[in-house]
Amino acid sequence: MSAIDEIAYSLGRRDEVPNRELARKLSRTNDLNGIQEIASHLQDRDPNIQSDCLKVLYEVGMLEPELIRRYAGDFLKLLSSRNNRLVWGAMIALSTIAAQEADALFPHVDFLIKTIRAGSVITTDNGIKSLALIGSKKTEYNRAIFPFLLEHLKTCRSKEVPQHAEYTLAAVNRDNREAFIEVLEKRMIDLTPTGKTRIRKVLRSAEITV
Repeated sequence: MSAIDEIAYSLGRRDEVPNRELARKLSRTNDLNGIQEIASHLQDRDPNIQSDCLKVLYEVGMLEPELIRRYAGDFLKLLSSRNNRLVWGAMIALSTIAAQEADALFPHVDFLIKTIRAGSVITTDNGIKSLALIGSKKTEYNRAIFPFLLEHLKTCRSKEVPQHAEYTLAAVNRDNREAFIEVLEKRMIDLTPTGKTRIRKVLRSAEITV
């Protein structure tokens, strides 16, 4: 049985269990041929097949990002899809490989930001994570990306602040940590007790950044 025969759609299933099981199998066996077969269907005419294959790939990325990093360009293309499920799925996939593929993704930062601004909650969450990881890799990347991350933390919904601050922490360094800390301290007043606890932990980590 080929990999494509094991996705949920091929099995006549509507749940995601087969896709997760296939991802674990491909990751465990380092099955590059199987992963390539799944990736070849990212532009399939059937959106159900596209969606299942994307799900398999980002699940692989969560387990073994090295196995899907070569498909960064394919994920970027899907960000232009009219199918919102493909957009947020592609952004999840990118978030799993952003650290490894920072050099390839940095030229597309403006496009990523545009997608985040227009995207769903899932797209935004994983877009912020992706940008922070890209920004953590080189000084020039950080200088280009961090102002957007900081502005986002100033203006995003209160319930998003803890998670997005945790993601942004990856891009915090000794040059920008004071501005980061200042923004979070101002947002604290709007947060729930649980949110404040999470932010205090982020602030402690930021304060020891070297």
